[in-house]
Amino acid sequence: MPEETTSIDYVMEAASGPHFSGLRLDGLRSSPPSSSTSSPAAHRSPVPASVFSSSSSSALTDSNALKQPFVIGVSGGTASGKTTVCDMIIQQLHDHRVVLVNQDSFYRGLTAEESDRVNEYNFDHPDAFDTEQLLDCIQKLKAGQPYQVPIYDFKIHRRCNDSFRQVNASDVIILEGILVFHDQRVRNLMDMKIFVDTDADVRLARRIRRDTVERGRDINSVLEQYAKFVKPAFDDFVLPSKKYADVIIPRGGDNHVAIDLIVQHIRTKLGQHDLCKIYPNVYVIQSTFQIRGMHTLIRDREISKHDFVFYSDRLIRLVVEHGLGHLPFTEKQVVTPTASVYTGVDFCKKLCGVSIVRSGESMENALRACCKGIKIGKILIHRDGDNGKQLIYEKLPKDISERHVLLLDPVLATGNSANQAIELLIQKGVPESYIIFLNLISAPEGIQCVSKRFPSLKIVTSEIDVSLNEEYRVIPGLGFLFKLQDRRSADAFI
Repeated sequence: MPEETTSIDYVMEAASGPHFSGLRLDGLRSSPPSSSTSSPAAHRSPVPASVFSSSSSSALTDSNALKQPFVIGVSGGTASGKTTVCDMIIQQLHDHRVVLVNQDSFYRGLTAEESDRVNEYNFDHPDAFDTEQLLDCIQKLKAGQPYQVPIYDFKIHRRCNDSFRQVNASDVIILEGILVFHDQRVRNLMDMKIFVDTDADVRLARRIRRDTVERGRDINSVLEQYAKFVKPAFDDFVLPSKKYADVIIPRGGDNHVAIDLIVQHIRTKLGQHDLCKIYPNVYVIQSTFQIRGMHTLIRDREISKHDFVFYSDRLIRLVVEHGLGHLPFTEKQVVTPTASVYTGVDFCKKLCGVSIVRSGESMENALRACCKGIKIGKILIHRDGDNGKQLIYEKLPKDISERHVLLLDPVLATGNSANQAIELLIQKGVPESYIIFLNLISAPEGIQCVSKRFPSLKIVTSEIDVSLNEEYRVIPGLGFLFKLQDRRSADAFI
């Protein structure tokens, strides 16, 4: 090894001779490897996509399949700014749960023999990583299960046997690493692929600073490793994977415009339930930690009646405000106290609410709080006996055919009662496109039932639940509501 005073050029040029790529020293041994130190996985080629069959992917689908996390892959050369880009994305997605998984955590630990010849080990080769464990990690996180990610010690080149990092299921999973695009099975798990493209000289300077300061290496070993392994591996494996990227970010973390656009796209995807892609007339209010926290409270079976009413009313007001945003408006100018002209909009005047009795009445206070003096009608739909016959009672504004209607029902379950109410409104002369159906929670079955029959109607809800159970109740559903429903109480939300 040259002395530290040796010129950089000499160190770079001297980085030659035999070396091994990946798992073991098999290529340098003169005798056959023993079974304890070799692995058939060391030199096998990546498994083709066809091997990752539909049956494997179907194992991931469960009751939470409709709400799978958004998986982002971030690749690029060493020290290209991948971590900086990930940190900036995480910071801007502060109102969502985001977890970062580093491919570096899945380095295979070196054996004692490999550690003695660590300068000849290629850490930038695909076989240096335990890709099977990485796949298992992402698959479990996508399925909503927690995972214990190993902790790799870069100074001793081994995993910490007694330490793990607990990673829980999140809204967004960011997988970062130089070779996360190399294996097709890993790529297939990603919803977005980002390649961070940075000049080679900048990457080398960053790597020298990182490895000498953070990983305790001397500059000569860093340069030797760069010339022997890092640069060839970048040309052979990293750069060719750039073609798989959906987005390429030049200059890494310095490119704020690109990162802002990426975050905006992610927010759009997170706010768009799978059913919203099928039925464009379905709208789910954007989820935040505040909204999720209120949902957590009202879904707790132990919640008190007072707290249930308080937090459900807060959520209902948000749904009402979102629904009002879909009404037509006209431009209006007013003069402010400073004698300035302000150009704004005028609210829709021809508006009324209609609650589906009995639980729909729980949404009336929120509607009145948002729309002063609004007229509210009522529709009662009652199942008569076991023959399924529907008896409909209604009290509606006489000029309802001239109004936009906010139809109120906090829980959309099967959609049968809603369809009856909507059909009655249409018979009264209300155009289908004038009806906005407001729900606190909705079941996918109900959304499909209503949307298919009335495609011009708009549905606004705060959250789409998983499904209906055998008793036609929404799962996971609400806490206090079902207790009250069991007693046939008309005070479910009041």
